Amino acid sequence: MALEVIAAGLGRNATFSMKFALEKLGFGPCHHMVEVFADGRRQVPLWTEAARGNPDWDAIFDGFRASSDYPSASYWRELAEHFPEAKVVLTTRDPDSWFESVSATIFSPPMQAGLVGTPLGDMMKGVIFDHFEGGDITDRAFMTDWYVKRNQEVIDTLPAERLLVFHPKMGWEPLCEFLDVPVPDLPFPKVNSRDELSGATEQEGGMPPDPLAAERWARDYMDQLAAKAFG
Repeated sequence: MALEVIAAGLGRNATFSMKFALEKLGFGPCHHMVEVFADGRRQVPLWTEAARGNPDWDAIFDGFRASSDYPSASYWRELAEHFPEAKVVLTTRDPDSWFESVSATIFSPPMQAGLVGTPLGDMMKGVIFDHFEGGDITDRAFMTDWYVKRNQEVIDTLPAERLLVFHPKMGWEPLCEFLDVPVPDLPFPKVNSRDELSGATEQEGGMPPDPLAAERWARDYMDQLAAKAFG
């Protein structure tokens, strides 16, 4: 099975909403960082090898029809080349808003607590943090400038007919037109707000470093958000 849709927006760019939206439109399952956590014993080694320059994209995305969020967003160029028929959706937001969101959630000390030196932490360093090329992730000016340049690179690289620049506030219509599918008769999913993710990690004391515990955490969290997605 080849990827049909690549959602190239970075983490905290409505990536969970995109996951559920694409699955509702028939492009599921949709890969997402939470799927890496939920199948960590298989996925983490594969992504660690990808970070080392030895990706097996077909194995990583076996059974998936779409991708969203990290780690795949870090490899949008490679995935667009490996899956040449896939369409690409770039979700964006205000750069300062993005910086504040990632700083309070997925890049925050509580979220990363206990992961340093673990296979999961090593993977995340390779597939996320190393892509900032030594820049300080707490430096607003650096991060917002990097964010703008990165998104512009996606826009400048891909042909216009293959790319949709999108925000969930636009609703189903432009996404469905781009993917040539019917518009669902339900609201566009809105999940994984900053408060939801921060609350989840604070309640659990950060991402569990134990692989089995991390898998259970991820499956429970995914199920909770899926129940809210269209409600």
